[in-house]
Amino acid sequence: MQIEVVVFDIGNVLIEWQPERYFDRVFGKEQRRALFEDVDIFAMMDRIDAGHHFGETVEDMALAHPDWTGEIRHFRDNWTEIAQPAIDHSVRLLFALKSAGIPVFALSNFGVQNFPLSVAQFPFLDAFERKYISGEMQLIKPDPAIYAAVEADCGVNPDRLLFADDRVDNIAAASARGWNTHLFDGATGFAQCLVDVGLLTEETAK
Repeated sequence: MQIEVVVFDIGNVLIEWQPERYFDRVFGKEQRRALFEDVDIFAMMDRIDAGHHFGETVEDMALAHPDWTGEIRHFRDNWTEIAQPAIDHSVRLLFALKSAGIPVFALSNFGVQNFPLSVAQFPFLDAFERKYISGEMQLIKPDPAIYAAVEADCGVNPDRLLFADDRVDNIAAASARGWNTHLFDGATGFAQCLVDVGLLTEETAK
């Protein structure tokens, strides 16, 4: 297996995406549980990731749930506090690959308007040779079409791509197209994967 390109998911691979933690801290666990039971927060985020306008989609959801209007607006007004912190070891791996001359791409479910907010907060998100952002593409993982679009754009054979993502369904869809994959459950395991396939050494993967 000769890997030519490493493709990174962003949420829970390079930056943490655990919105429940933010709401636990700001409002308390009981109120957060009630919010997430009453409001399909992740369906809202899916719409944003598929290309719907970030602020407008949050506001529509907020107005549709008058008991939770203020809480829902936190996704719009406090995005950079919710989608954080960086996963430092993963960031080091990103730059170790670049230093080794390995191209790195991003393939992430992310909205058109909120992605630049995260790039401004975390400039390493602008370090990729190519960025495939679902909202811009109006395709969303795990739709096979988004992987096909990546292949068509970059011209790299699927069996030369190594894709790291934290979701089983996204990994399965990539694998079905012949991509090499790593189910991300922590940077240490990903580091070992990069060593095992010969892209990094034990030292550079630290």
